[in-house]
Amino acid sequence: MSSKGRTLYVCTECGAQANKWAGQCGDCGAWNCLQEAPAMPPAGKSGIKPAGYTGAAVGSEVRILAEVDATAEIRQSCGNGELDRVLGGGLVQGSVTLIGGDPGIGKSTLLLQALAELATRNRTLYVSGEESPQQISMRAQRLSLSRDRLRLLPEINVERILAICEIEQPQVVVIDSIQTVFTERLQSAPGSVAQVRESAAQLVRYAKGSGAALFLVGHVTKEGAIAGPRVLEHMVDTVLYFEGDPGGQLRVLRAVKNRYGPVNELGVFAMTERGLKEVSNPSAIFLSRHDTPVAGSVIMVTREGTRPLLVEIQALVDECHGSNPRRVTLGLEQNRLAMLLAVLHRHGGVAMYDQDVYVNAVGGVRINETAADLAVLLAALSSFRDRPLPTDLVVFGEVGLAGEIRPVPNGEERLREAAKHGFKQAIVPRANLPRRGSRVEGLELRGVTRLAEVMGNV
Repeated sequence: MSSKGRTLYVCTECGAQANKWAGQCGDCGAWNCLQEAPAMPPAGKSGIKPAGYTGAAVGSEVRILAEVDATAEIRQSCGNGELDRVLGGGLVQGSVTLIGGDPGIGKSTLLLQALAELATRNRTLYVSGEESPQQISMRAQRLSLSRDRLRLLPEINVERILAICEIEQPQVVVIDSIQTVFTERLQSAPGSVAQVRESAAQLVRYAKGSGAALFLVGHVTKEGAIAGPRVLEHMVDTVLYFEGDPGGQLRVLRAVKNRYGPVNELGVFAMTERGLKEVSNPSAIFLSRHDTPVAGSVIMVTREGTRPLLVEIQALVDECHGSNPRRVTLGLEQNRLAMLLAVLHRHGGVAMYDQDVYVNAVGGVRINETAADLAVLLAALSSFRDRPLPTDLVVFGEVGLAGEIRPVPNGEERLREAAKHGFKQAIVPRANLPRRGSRVEGLELRGVTRLAEVMGNV
C-alpha cells in the first residue's frame, strides 16, 4: 500500500463500504451517512490495526484475569494541585487526556505550565499546529517558565509526528490541537470528521503502545461540545472541559469522563499575568459576602466531584409587563426552575405566574445536582416578598413534586464545609442531619421534611 493508501467511504449506519462518495448508502438506504476512511488490510494479514482501533498496540493475547497485575496505576504530579485533582490524583503514564474549551480560555497556557514542570522529571514534547515556536517561546518567557528542557515540535502531519516520537521517546506529549493535525491516508482537509477521527486513533495507539502520557487540545462548537466526531471522546481516557468567561479571571476545569478518577471533579483556577494559578479555597470566590442582608440571596452547598463548594444562589422576581413571564437561569437548569415554581404554587400557596423570575449561580459555576432546589425556592421567595434571609444561613435539599424535601448525598460533609466558613444556621432535609452522637460544631441545624415547614422563614 502506498503512503497515502486507497480511500474508501464507510456508511456510519450499517458499515457498508463504497469506492466513491454518494448521498445515499446503497445497502441500507440512509442519507448523508458515507464518511471517508482509509482502506487497510485486516490485522491478521499485515499486522496493521484497523482504523479507529484503540486497544493494545502489540502482543495481544488471551489472559486469565487473576494473572493480571491489579496494583494501582503509578501517578505523578503535574505541578498543579487543581489539575492533579481533576485528573484523579495525578498523571498516569499511557493515558490519553482530551482538553476542550473556548478560544482564549487558557488551554495552551495550562498545558505549557504543566509541561514545564513535568520536563524537570520527564522527557516531554510539545507539538504545536497553531502557534509558531516564537509565539510559544514568548508565552513561556512571559509566564516565567524554564525553557531549558521544553522540547517543541511545530508539525501537523501525524505520520511525521509519530516518526519523531519514535526517535525522541517522550514520556509526555501535548498535541495542540487535534483539529489541525492530518494524516496522509486521507485526502480530506485537516479538521474534517474523518481526519480528526483517524489522526486521533493513530495517536492513541502510539500512547497505549509506548506508555507515553498524551494530552490532546480540542476546539469546541458554539454549543460547547468538542468539535469533531463523538467517537473522539470515546477513544480517550479522560475528557476535561475548560469553562469560564475569557474576559474574566476565574476558570473552571471540569472532568466529564475519567477512567482513572471521579467524574465531575472540579478544578478552579485564576488567570493572572503569570498564567493560571490554582485556587485552593474556591468557596470563597463563589460567595459575595454582602455587607448587609440582601433579598433574593441564599447560600447553598453543592458537591463537585470529591469536594463540597459553597455557592451563592441569587434570584430576582419582578412584575411581568408582557403576556409571557420569563424564566431565566444562569448555571442552573431552566426547566427545573419552572417545575419548582409550580411546586411553590401548589404546595406553598405562592403564585408567580405573573412575575418574571431570574436565577443565577454566582461566579459562573454550573450546578447540575438537585441539591440546589431548596436554595432556588427560598431565594425566589425572598426576592418576591422583599425579605432578606440571614447572612449566616446555609440551605440545601431536593424538592419533590409532592412538596417533600428529599435528602442529598454527603449531607454531613456539606455541613462541615459550611461550618468551616463561619455559617451558624442550616436548613437541610431531616434525613441529612448528623447521626445520633455526631454533631457539627458551631452550626445550628434544622431538619425539614415538607416545603411548608420552611415557608415561615421568609
